[in-house]
Amino acid sequence: MELTPYVEALRHDLLNAAAAGTEQTRETARLLAAALDPSTRLCLVDALSALAAEVTTAWDGGSVEIRMHGREPQVVVTGAESLAAPPVPPPPPPPPGADAPSEEEDDFTTARITLRLPETLKTRAERAAATEGLSVNSWLVRAIAAAVQPGGRPTPQQHVGRRMTGYARS
Repeated sequence: MELTPYVEALRHDLLNAAAAGTEQTRETARLLAAALDPSTRLCLVDALSALAAEVTTAWDGGSVEIRMHGREPQVVVTGAESLAAPPVPPPPPPPPGADAPSEEEDDFTTARITLRLPETLKTRAERAAATEGLSVNSWLVRAIAAAVQPGGRPTPQQHVGRRMTGYARS
């Protein structure tokens, strides 16, 4: 699904609203319109995801998902016959030397986050998950669980203990 027309419509409306103002007002609106692009896209994807969840809940046996392909969401509709086919695999065993999580730590509830990855890292994660026969989500959950285990060592690329602050302009 192409989000650009919706983002452009919002940008156009903002610029039209500022057109009656001073030159400084118009310039401020132009800068704000450019800055709104990523936030608007994220809000639209969140709204689409909520809609997909509602449709899935109301639909007996099927599912609707929103998957990201680059910066654009794709709507994936799966019928009941497709969902019933694969059995659910057992959870992966904990990494060697890791203690089993206590009931307080692993209460089987889930939380949703938005994770933004560089395209190349996303591709590598998808490849690694496919190699292990897992979904990307399952692979990421397992990788994060291994990383936060006591005594777990971050890779050198994680720059542990370093913090960067500031602003960036593109």
